[in-house]
Amino acid sequence: MAFAFSDRHIEEYRTQGFTIFRQILPISLVTGLRRVCDEARDLARTERGPQAQRLQPITNFPLDQQPFLDYVELPALNDAIHRLLSPAFHLGGPATMGVLFEPADLPWCTAWHRDWRDNMTGLDLARWDAHFTDDRYFNQVNCALYADTCTWVVPGSHLRRDLPREIARFPARPISGPNLDGKPYAERESACLEYVRSMPGAQQLHLDAGDFCLYRNTLWHIGNYLPYARRATLHDSVDTDEFMTWRKETLAELQGRREAGHGMENPNT
Repeated sequence: MAFAFSDRHIEEYRTQGFTIFRQILPISLVTGLRRVCDEARDLARTERGPQAQRLQPITNFPLDQQPFLDYVELPALNDAIHRLLSPAFHLGGPATMGVLFEPADLPWCTAWHRDWRDNMTGLDLARWDAHFTDDRYFNQVNCALYADTCTWVVPGSHLRRDLPREIARFPARPISGPNLDGKPYAERESACLEYVRSMPGAQQLHLDAGDFCLYRNTLWHIGNYLPYARRATLHDSVDTDEFMTWRKETLAELQGRREAGHGMENPNT
């Protein structure tokens, strides 16, 4: 069934913090992207080892760039983004985007987090607080080339600060992931899933090949990865001039703060 934009996408994005454009990539584009992303997976593992799960930015690597440019220029996708947000928003594209892969050997998951706030040492949290509910900032993309159930979110958390039950679950910063040291494969898989489900209100996202998920990365989210679940997911942004300026200024400032000895601020103390 051909993709059709509707008011439901707007409602989901505003209230839940994510929406999915189902089957918006044509099969021919998915096929071309799979081909080049298979090469990208090999490059990532050659450079960083079998557990490598990302190659970014795509433009920095000796890969056929045309399928990625075809994705960026896809009329149906750009129309949907502009109807959801405005014509001032645009895809990041190969200069910033990456591809996400499954680990080759062992299960692994990230820590639960909200981007920037919980994973950028030296960040002045006042800068994040000033913009975390502004739709012009913090829009991230997972575009699946194979079925992808790696990402979990807490719907609606992009609209608010942490709830007491979330603070109780993760009181300290930096947030720790599950303890996987020395665990064999099956125990690692179980420990990751137990950790993922320990977040109150967690919901798993289900993407099929050709689905484009746009989400606010200021909501609580996590990735849980399994070697037997083949993955090639475009990891992109939907950007604005305002957010590009904010990123440049914030990265420069936090580097200075790191050099001055600032660590990771705790938003709940």
